[in-house]
Amino acid sequence: MKFETLAIHGGEKKSAPHRAVVQPITLSTTFEHHEESLIYSRSQNPNRMALEELLAQLEKGSAAAAFSSGNAAGMAVFQALPLGSHIVAPSDMYHGLKKQLVELFKDKLEVTFTDLSDPENLEKAIQPNTKLLWIETPSNPMLKISDIRRLTKMAKEDDIRVVCDNTFATPVFQNPLELGADLVMHSATKYFGGHSDILGGALITKKSDEFWKQIVNVQQTGGAVLSPFDCYLLVRSIKTLAYRMRGHAEHAGMIATFLDQHPKVERVFYPGLTAHPGHDVAKSQMTGFGGILSFLVKGKPEDADKLISSLKYYTNATSLGGVESLIERRAAVEGPDTKTPQNLIRLSVGLEHLDDLLEDMEKAFYSIG
Repeated sequence: MKFETLAIHGGEKKSAPHRAVVQPITLSTTFEHHEESLIYSRSQNPNRMALEELLAQLEKGSAAAAFSSGNAAGMAVFQALPLGSHIVAPSDMYHGLKKQLVELFKDKLEVTFTDLSDPENLEKAIQPNTKLLWIETPSNPMLKISDIRRLTKMAKEDDIRVVCDNTFATPVFQNPLELGADLVMHSATKYFGGHSDILGGALITKKSDEFWKQIVNVQQTGGAVLSPFDCYLLVRSIKTLAYRMRGHAEHAGMIATFLDQHPKVERVFYPGLTAHPGHDVAKSQMTGFGGILSFLVKGKPEDADKLISSLKYYTNATSLGGVESLIERRAAVEGPDTKTPQNLIRLSVGLEHLDDLLEDMEKAFYSIG
């Protein structure tokens, strides 16, 4: 099946006696004992099983595990590592997962943060106890691009497992497992959900090996699983994922070009722009450049805040991937220890009419003089 067909027909089961076209929600937490029966909803639930089967198919993996949030999914990987393992992670890593490594796992795991958009930095960061390479491409919020093929090849030479956060690209535009990664991670809250009303996360594996069994054990024993209703909503939302992503990417490309030519913008970070330092790598491993961009406003942080407050159709809010456009000054959200420039604005481009989005942005720039 092609992606669009798979997104609509994958995973769901038509159950007796009514053979409903849309799989019903199974709210029961427990199941009657019989041969091959489910036992308890924390371990397995029909809606979560359908979602996980669908996610594995979309990312071209062998199995998937759905979690209550993207952070819970990422944490499951860290929890599955042996005590004292060393991790190489991007310096421009999503701050929620970076906070886990710095605060929650500081006495359990070692980590080196480095700029993985330059593969030579990986070679310098590898240590004898390095067990995991974490890739995030495009990265959040600087939209850096890492060469998945090259990095995974380097990591495998030292028997290092590779995880790729594919949240920004989604399997519509990028398949890290086919590029050499062992695991793919998603914040399903974002584009999979697509409507800013579901909290969820997912991991997809290339092979169902012993490490994967450890992750599934963390999921089921730890219990940070999605509710049946959230699984149902995600399966429903994924049916339109391919078409939504094309709209997001088309709009983002046009707005990035507009901002790149604007006299009040210092710099635009979007891999679809030919001037982006990672454009050629992105073009080699992605079929589209996604719906997220960041840009630096010329001036002070206060000017960025004023621009944001003058917008009508862009909501000043955290998160991304919904049908509505969201915007924020990212450093203000990440806190005092952030390395993100104070005048950087991150924009999740929605599916409103492009003319309205461009006109709104143009008018807002007048507010900062």
